[in-house]
Amino acid sequence: MAQDDTYDEQPRRRGRKVLITLVVLLLVLGGLIVVADRVAVGVAERAIADQVRQEIAKQGAQSSAPEVEIGGAPFLTQVLDGRYERISIALRDVQGSVGGDAVALPKLDVDARNVRASLDTLRTGQGDVVAETVDGTGTISYDSLAKLLDRPGLTLGEQNGRLAVTAPVDILGQRLTVTGTADITVGKEGQVALRFNDLNAEGLPNLPLARTLLNNYARGISIDVPLPDLPFQLAVREVRPLPEGLTVTADARNVPINSVTG
Repeated sequence: MAQDDTYDEQPRRRGRKVLITLVVLLLVLGGLIVVADRVAVGVAERAIADQVRQEIAKQGAQSSAPEVEIGGAPFLTQVLDGRYERISIALRDVQGSVGGDAVALPKLDVDARNVRASLDTLRTGQGDVVAETVDGTGTISYDSLAKLLDRPGLTLGEQNGRLAVTAPVDILGQRLTVTGTADITVGKEGQVALRFNDLNAEGLPNLPLARTLLNNYARGISIDVPLPDLPFQLAVREVRPLPEGLTVTADARNVPINSVTG
């Protein structure tokens, strides 16, 4: 009986070794697939970044090197399907020209959804990469906006969700501190208008001329902000004052995020 037990034990041990070997091979194979997936993501991100750089240059704009991140997993499955859940593009120091004068966007984050791009396009850099929807959020620093208004001592900031101004102004021989807020509107063509309609100054003389001079100052700093043309056909939809700056929200539909045609 002891000898039979020994014979039975040997097949069981061999079976366990085979099972362990199989599990190890599967783990190694799975690791290789994961590595291959991540490597492929890196290659695709660099290819798209290069095409985005070309598109921005074609539009006459400038920015730092685009940072691209492809979302969704596994990536290789998306490659075979030719459709990607999300591609995020981070642009810094976006600048363009509007009549020789424009406000730069220190930060522009673009989120492209349901992006169509064939494997051949990613491999060769030729063809179209088209996003079903593109949403962008940019931030304009208050310092750069104040420079555009070109009034000594003027500062801008956010106050209770509105764009607030503070500035020293000489009125009838008195140096007063003017404060107030602006109304912000976005036109049909994406123009951003700042209108300072309600300014006040403590100690303002109770004279019609003093009020007229203050109103004239308000009109002088009420401008249409010359934003540069945004990439990816983005159209401005909303502008909101936030503590970090004036935040611009834009979107577009069915957008080629590259224009490389071979």
